[in-house]
Amino acid sequence: MNRTSPAPDDPAARERSAAERSAAERSFTGIAVSPGVAIGPMFGAVEAPAEVVRARIHATDITAETSRLEAAIAQSRKQLVKLRTRLGVLPEDSQAEIAPLLDAYLQMIGPSRLVRGAKKRITEGLVSAETAVFDESESLAEQIQSMAGDGDRAGRRRRAEEVREIGRRLIRNLTRAPFRSFAGLPAGAVLVAEFLRPADAALLDPARLAGVATDDGGADGHTAVMLRALGVPAVLGVAGLSEMAKPGDMLVVDGSEGTVVLHPTAATLANARRQVTAFAREQQRLGKLRRLPAVTTDGEEVELQANLELPAELPLIAQAGAAGIGLLRSEFMFMNRETVPDEDDQYDIYRTVVEAMEGDPVTIRVLDWGGEKDIEALQSAGIVPVITDPNPALGLRGIRMLLRQPELLETQFAAILRASAHGPVRALLPMVTTVDEVKAAREIYDRVARRLRRRGERIAEKLPPLGIMIETPGAALSADALALEADFFAIGTNDLTMYTLAVDRADTEVADLYDPLHPSVLRLIQFATEAALRLRMPVSVCGEMASNPLVTRLLLGIGLRSFSMHASAIPRVKQAVRALNIDDCARFARKVMEQSDPAAIRQMMLGEPESASAA
Repeated sequence: MNRTSPAPDDPAARERSAAERSAAERSFTGIAVSPGVAIGPMFGAVEAPAEVVRARIHATDITAETSRLEAAIAQSRKQLVKLRTRLGVLPEDSQAEIAPLLDAYLQMIGPSRLVRGAKKRITEGLVSAETAVFDESESLAEQIQSMAGDGDRAGRRRRAEEVREIGRRLIRNLTRAPFRSFAGLPAGAVLVAEFLRPADAALLDPARLAGVATDDGGADGHTAVMLRALGVPAVLGVAGLSEMAKPGDMLVVDGSEGTVVLHPTAATLANARRQVTAFAREQQRLGKLRRLPAVTTDGEEVELQANLELPAELPLIAQAGAAGIGLLRSEFMFMNRETVPDEDDQYDIYRTVVEAMEGDPVTIRVLDWGGEKDIEALQSAGIVPVITDPNPALGLRGIRMLLRQPELLETQFAAILRASAHGPVRALLPMVTTVDEVKAAREIYDRVARRLRRRGERIAEKLPPLGIMIETPGAALSADALALEADFFAIGTNDLTMYTLAVDRADTEVADLYDPLHPSVLRLIQFATEAALRLRMPVSVCGEMASNPLVTRLLLGIGLRSFSMHASAIPRVKQAVRALNIDDCARFARKVMEQSDPAAIRQMMLGEPESASAA
């Protein structure tokens, strides 16, 4: 029996045809930001925009507009405190990521530059509170993003977005525009939205949420960090998804590959379910590595430590099984505050971290001001100028600035030395390029130690080691001379790559040229490592290369035995270590170092180890 085609003007037929087309499987590609595979019905969370109507005011309205702004600040603070309190229902590692951001938001609605600037615009510019907040937040954000930096353009974007986010929150409260609600989110749903704010993460329950997909967003923003902390499979930057997907539509979100499938077929669903099972097993297997040693198949011990940005990340480090903190960046103590932390303030924080590590070593890098790090407290105190250098990455930063402002370095050294009474610590100098810089810092270090002992302060009987960062070609090429003055090396591969290749990896125009596996970068790493090993001096690598398990074989072959990375990377690197043999690593490294073609080196990294056994 032959089927006859419906008449072209049949409305019912047209509706059935449209429904069939809309239900056909459709794939989208976005940015993978949080691994795992999610399967579930779509839930849309919409938010009406907060319109800013630009308006001028009379001088007689200044008090009223300032009061409106103060009320919006109070309401915003109340909301953020409530969000901060709600974090108690989230997993510890999620709290460790989200809490510091909410704390930064709370500081920005205190007596901050943003608030002062908005009030000044109301008073002197005679504009409404909404106008003042919008203009001031945009101005500050643009200033932050326009700074020439040390390669961390992504960091500048995040800080600019923090300022804009607080501006948006204040404007919503000024205009009484409602915030996004997740109250109706059903268990097992996939959240789809045009965008998500970082603070939205505090409202999400990872036990009920299957996955997240948004039209906008990127891999290096705060929202991506929050979603990774929640452990929710997520893909951001999926253009057009929120328009195509309707509530209840079935979705498959692959946060590892960066894909989203709308209306998946039976075959696609079956494959996705297998991936869910495989990912769960892999996570369980990596979790079991926490208590296992990082030892190669031939018995060589490897030290895997964690980088620490904020003390709140300590739970993540404990869960990862890190053998200490290889890089504690001290800049967080100076950020988002108007005054420079004194010796006692710093000592209290260092002591908390050292005691939390329960005998595992903690390496504290002294303040690395410069580049994109625009620290208001230092500028307010007249210690450093507002960054106006068109290329501050090549200007006054790191140890250069500290030696010109020795009181800052003395205060940090004193706090670090006092913390040494509570557990093993090491002090680390940033951006060293000359032997004289190390000598000058050592003189200050010894002088501070003598002063503390005269004062009766408890410090370690043997002074903690004083090491240096190797993060410029100059430092790497003079590593043999620097090794005579320093107690240990920490190779910062991010900056070393940037300075060697003259490339800002966040600059889309040249990002493809940023290559840590470039032969010149690898030779500098090898030169510095060999200089340290000749003197039997400790040497570690603490840049992103340390966290890449595909590069572990090469770094071990070069001679490195100490790695410091983001805590979440430790299990996979440990897995790589436990499958490698040092002799094989050395042979592999020799082959790589003979290469002059970066593409050939990358291809070699993707190959299987010559000898690999199960962990």
